[in-house]
Parts: sequence; C-alpha cells; structure tokens
Amino acid sequence: MIKNPSPERITLLTTLLLSGIFACFLYYFKIPLLSFLIALFTFAALTYIVILYGLEVFIYRKIKLIYKTINHFKTQSLKKPNFIDDYNIDPIKKVNEEVIEWANSQKQEITQLKATEAYRKEFLGNVSHELKTPIFNIQGYIETLLDGAVEDPEVRYLFLQKAATSTERLNALVNDLLDISKMENNAMTMRFQEFEINELCKEVFESYGKLAISKHYHLGFKADCDIPFKVLADKDRIRQVLNNLIGNSIAYGKESGHTNIGLYDLDRTILIEVSDDGDGIEAEHLPRLFERFYRTDKSRSRNSGGSGLGLSIVKHIVEAHDQSIDVRSEVGKGTTFTFALKKA
Repeated sequence: MIKNPSPERITLLTTLLLSGIFACFLYYFKIPLLSFLIALFTFAALTYIVILYGLEVFIYRKIKLIYKTINHFKTQSLKKPNFIDDYNIDPIKKVNEEVIEWANSQKQEITQLKATEAYRKEFLGNVSHELKTPIFNIQGYIETLLDGAVEDPEVRYLFLQKAATSTERLNALVNDLLDISKMENNAMTMRFQEFEINELCKEVFESYGKLAISKHYHLGFKADCDIPFKVLADKDRIRQVLNNLIGNSIAYGKESGHTNIGLYDLDRTILIEVSDDGDGIEAEHLPRLFERFYRTDKSRSRNSGGSGLGLSIVKHIVEAHDQSIDVRSEVGKGTTFTFALKKA
C-alpha cells in the first residue's frame, strides 16, 4: 500500500526536478562552474522554501482544516473545534480515512433503514390482516341478522355467539399489541414477589383442564420435577408465559399428546422446561420463532385463532426478568422451551 507523501518529500522531489531543468538551462548558456554552482544552489534553496511554504499554507493547512471540521461534525461537539496545527498528523491520509469511514457508516445506515422499512411494511401488513379477519366476521354476522335472520331465535343466538367470539379475538389482539408496545418502550411495570413455581404450573394445568380432556391430552410434570421451588418474579406475567407455552402445545399438539414441565435447581436460578411430543418445528423456523406475527404454519395458526404475538410476548416477559428463553425442537419428536427465574 502506497503511503501519502509528506510535504517535505513532495517539496524535495519537485525541487530536484526543477533544479535539474535549471541546471540544463545554465549548462546550455555555458555559465562558469562557480557561478553555475552558486546559481543552482540558490535556485534550489529558494524553490524548496517557496514550494514548502505553498504546500503548508495553501494546501496542507486547508486540508487539515477540512479534516478537523469533518471530525468536529462527526463527534457533534458543542464546543468550537480546535484548529491548531498538529504537524504529526498526515492530513491527506486522515481526510481519506474519515471520508471512507463516513461512506461506510452511510452505507450501513441506509442498509439498516431499508431493513427497518421492510420490517415496518411487513408488520403493518400483518396487523392489517389480523384485524381484518375478526372485523369482517363481525360485520358479516351483523349484516346477516339485519337482513332478516334476527327473526329466527336459533340463528340469532348462533350468530350473536359467533360475533362475540370474534370480538373476544379482536380484543385479545389489541391487548397483545398494547402489551408488546409497553414492553418495547420499557413502560411495563413488573411486580416481583415470592411464590412457588410448581403451584403456578398446577394452576395453569387446571385452567386448560377442559381443553385437555376434549383432546385426550395429558398435562403434568416430568418425573421427580413436582418440587416446591420458590422464585422471585412477577407471578401474573409468568402465568402469561406458561399460558402461552402450554396453550400452544395443546392447540398444535397431536391427539392424546403430552406436555410436561420440568423444574430444576441451578443454584441461583430455577430452570423451567416446557416440553411436548408434538410434530416439532423445522430448524429453519427456530431463529424467527419469537418474532411478532411469525408463523410456521400460517393457515393452521389463523384457523386456531392465535394472534401470532404470544411467543413474542413470552420473550419480552422473560427478558424483563433479566433472563432469556431458548427453544429446541426436532420434527416428529416435539419441542422444548427453556427459561430460568431467580430463586427466592
């Protein structure tokens, strides 16, 4: 890599070139040797001084000024930039580095803005689609009733019940969106308390009792894992986490399937594992599983009435407890979600 020449080197090379031309001129007119040497030395000295002064005053100092101005705006300093010359700095090299760095940062910023814009469009499209489905359903039921079906008591009751179900789904989606918005803006208040995590698991099992019975589904603990561990966490939010994980395992699980919870003592934390023996999730989907509205099976997820926000909310809640949630899965064998909570 060729280094940027210093002012002294440029001046010396230019002086030698011009002195050579001047020497040829003197030789042509047959100037005596002593006069020749005096004239050549004087010319070379004056040329060196003039060129060096020109480079320093009219070129290098102005380049240094540009460099310092670039650096000033880059750091967004509120103080007036210091333009005192530092002769140890190669201004051309520095300006070149600053311009390259600026170009790279602009390229990265443009790439990031494009990715953000694409994500925004995808998010708005998903929200619109999710809101449209229950709204259209409600609209259809009401229009049917207004067209005369309201006179039939059986049809009236059935359509009002379906409209109520769609309204509940719409309300759940809006609440989920509000929850995520609060979590992403650190506006969600966490109420930490001590409680037994195994008792909370049992409460969640009981809340899904009817659904589990209808699918001949088994909910329980892994062997020797029903242990009364106490944790320090937001009980309601952890209930929300377990509801999402267990609800998903039942909704997408196979008939007569199993979902088991394991509780393990890790000294300072309690590890919670929620495992099922369902169809499993393909490896390509795992990195995006906790994204908002991301679905591994779009048709089945929408038919089941899920908002596509559950796992994203789970991730935010666990991270609000200064922990992380992991997932491992194997197609045909099942899926396991793992997270930890601080031991009380």
